[in-house]
Parts: sequence; C-alpha cells; structure tokens
Amino acid sequence: IPNSYAGLDTLCTNYPNALIAMEVGTHSPWISNYLKDRGHRVIVANARKLRAIYCNERKSDKRDAQMLAKIARVDTSLLYPIEHGSVDNLENRQRIAMRDTLVKRRVDLINSVRFSLKSLGVRLMSPSSASFAGYARKALATYPTKLELVEPLLVVIETMTEQIKESDRYLKEEMLEMHPEAKRLMQIPGVGALSAVSFVLAIDDASRFKNSRDVAAYLGLVPRRDQSGDVDKQLSISKAGNRQMRTLLVQCAQYIMRKSSPDSDLKRHGMRIAERGGRIAKRKAIVAVARKLSVVMLTLWQKQIDYQPLVALKAKTA
Repeated sequence: IPNSYAGLDTLCTNYPNALIAMEVGTHSPWISNYLKDRGHRVIVANARKLRAIYCNERKSDKRDAQMLAKIARVDTSLLYPIEHGSVDNLENRQRIAMRDTLVKRRVDLINSVRFSLKSLGVRLMSPSSASFAGYARKALATYPTKLELVEPLLVVIETMTEQIKESDRYLKEEMLEMHPEAKRLMQIPGVGALSAVSFVLAIDDASRFKNSRDVAAYLGLVPRRDQSGDVDKQLSISKAGNRQMRTLLVQCAQYIMRKSSPDSDLKRHGMRIAERGGRIAKRKAIVAVARKLSVVMLTLWQKQIDYQPLVALKAKTA
C-alpha cells in the first residue's frame, strides 16, 4: 500500500483492530500514531536489533514483512519496540531539528564566503555568525566588486540569522511554557533552554525509566559490551538513540569542564578522569560528564528537586 492516509484507511478497513508490526523509519512516527488512533495495536521494531532480517541471505521486502509478522506473533519483546512521541512532541522536535539545520547551513555559507574571498586575496576574520553579514559588508567597503560577488550569499545569511532568532524566541517563550519541567533543568550551569527542552522532548515521559541510570544507555552514552568467558573488551559508546540530544549533552559537558565554570560534582567527576593524562583521557572525561549529566537531569525531573552542585562534598562534611 502507498504511504498515504488513503492507503492506511484501506488497510484499517480490511484489517480492523489488528496487531501491526513495522520497522522504525522516516514514516513510522506518523503512521504508527495514525494507526493507533484507528484502534490498532502497533509495534515499531528497532531495526538495529533485527539480525534475523538484515542478516538474511535472501533479504527482500516481502521476506522482511513475513519475518516481522512471525516474530510479533511469537513474542513482541524480540522486536525491541520503540515508542514514538505524540504528534505535538514530534512537531516540537522537528522545530528544533530545523533550527539545527539552519545553524549548520549558515556555517556552510559563511565558510563559502570566507574561502571564496580568501582565494581572491581578501581575508575575513571570524566574528559571531549572527553579525557576519554586517561585518563582511564593512570589511569589503573598499572592494566593491568583491562585495557585489558575495552579496547574494550575505543576504541569505542575514535571512537565516533572522529565522534562527525567531526559532530561539519561540524556544525560550513558547516551548518553555509548554514544558515547564525544562526550567528546573536549566538550574545546571551549562544547560540552556535548547538543551533542557530537547532533553524533555527526547525523554517525553520521565516515569518510563525505573532506574535513572538507564537514561544514559537510552541516549547512547554508555560503552558497548562484548564479553565472552574471560574476555571483556572495552569498547566505545553505543551512539544509540537521539544523536542531536547526545551532541547537546556533550556540548554542555564541555562547558562544565571549563576552568572558568563553577565548581560542581559533575566537574570534579570529569577532572578525576582527565587527570589520567592525554587527549584520550580528556575526551573520555567529557563523555563521562555528559553521561552523568543525563542522569542528574532525569533525577531532577523525576523527583522534582532543585539542583545542588556539590552534594558529594556536603555528604563528606556532614
């Protein structure tokens, strides 16, 4: 059937109140929500876990569908079901994703302007992205032909900057009001409105985690494991789950690890790991702080408590 509302309506008419299994993908969020609203039980399978499908030597769409149906009939837990958020949740996450796309494309355009001018003998400094267009025009005032060359890109950069500012305004005013729990997370130095709201949207329901430490695994911040007998390899993090949220947590961890950042248990935890020396130790420290930060954020949300930067220190002196 086609991936359209009309095609899904036909499916619902032919198979009312059915158990429907599907792989996670581009269309799975809206299709699963639509089918659930029509009274079906929908299982969205984690594609990373389905070795029975992607390791099949005679893989095809038809055989994939048959395998999904067989596994769903035997034990749905073998599909490692994924829960997509509500329609409002998905729309807000898309808003943040689109803002992220605008920021990245603006950087690409700024680099294009700088590299193009550099090849013509003009070097531009790197001010803030928001002020780049105005700065470039002033710097090129004595080079009218070169300014005319890059002016179309400068106009696009200015437009993108205005759209990013509008997205930031909506994030800080509208989305923080829709998700007041994010304001509590912003008590942590280094966690801004973007990171706090993104975390709330990525988790959706704090009660889904019985153990707060599980959130780190959910966001792909725990090491992969390959243990057999006496062999237990030390592997890199799994990088599963929401990539954007994982990136934001790492950026927050980098801020927490700065020398100028306020003292906290998170910072001390990272410094102990970084003291082992070398670039690898520093990278491991940042990832470890990001992992611990995700647990702290979920704990504040679940228990509805305020952030205490030096809990471990208070416990020792008590």
